[in-house]
Amino acid sequence: MTLHHQPGKERIDAVRAFNRFYTRQIGLLDEGLLKSAFSLTEARVLYELAHRDGLTATDLVRDLALDPGYLSRLLKKFEERGLVERAATEADARRSSIALTSAGRQAFAPLNRDSHDQVAALLDRLPASDQDRLVKAMQTVQRMLGSDGAEPKIPYMLRTLQVGDIGWIVRRQGMLYAQDYGWDETYEALVAEILAAFVKSFDPKWERSWVAEREGEVVGSVFVVRRTDEVAKLRLLYVEPSARGLGIGKRLVDECVSFARARGYKTLTLWTNDILVSARRIYEAAGFKLVEEERHHSFGKDLVGQNWNLEL
Repeated sequence: MTLHHQPGKERIDAVRAFNRFYTRQIGLLDEGLLKSAFSLTEARVLYELAHRDGLTATDLVRDLALDPGYLSRLLKKFEERGLVERAATEADARRSSIALTSAGRQAFAPLNRDSHDQVAALLDRLPASDQDRLVKAMQTVQRMLGSDGAEPKIPYMLRTLQVGDIGWIVRRQGMLYAQDYGWDETYEALVAEILAAFVKSFDPKWERSWVAEREGEVVGSVFVVRRTDEVAKLRLLYVEPSARGLGIGKRLVDECVSFARARGYKTLTLWTNDILVSARRIYEAAGFKLVEEERHHSFGKDLVGQNWNLEL
């Protein structure tokens, strides 16, 4: 049973103060829309139609909290101006979906551009690290107060290495393999050596890094390193426990394979250990074949090392 505690006055006052502050900020951003030929509500309807397919009037009423009669008059005005068109939905011919016409998209474009520029100017006042903190905090508010508690539509993004990633990846891999498999600090040292060498000798034509980020946090990574003109090596695949089940491991391996093929490598190889069952399943699904096994004592444990190859 979950116990819910009544919020104290200090918390309520803090939320109300934030609401007043944020309302002022949004008001400043909305001023640009009010200078256009569209009202604020009209602009928001156009935004929804521009970014979502298959919307019905019922969807707009629900998602924008609009009066059905008001929305009906607004859409009729848009139709008369040639900005929107209706079509019967596949699920129910009696209901019609609403979409922007070419003229509607042209009318929306300057609104979208101005709104984008205003938010960019707002963020530009902050250093990059504070921008990340702000966006992460907004995503947290959206997730926690959303009516269905759903995760963001885009659960993660992939990017290349940034300053600070190397230390984080070394630390997290060391900790995770110690927790999950009891490996000692010599594995963390190996990860540090591999990544230090990657950065020092990085060749962007032949090598690549991918870092998975979710809500501002690093949740996975992988690297492709050149061995010869024909052979590349996939190294240090890992995914945080909090992000497993999202397909990040498969996506990272797929990116490695696509990159190796695009660069003209003949073989993509990797070294792993037989106890890393989840990773091995991903490699097998991607087409890698086990070519060699060897017992060894490393990281404080007796292990079975494996070499896997993918012929490209």
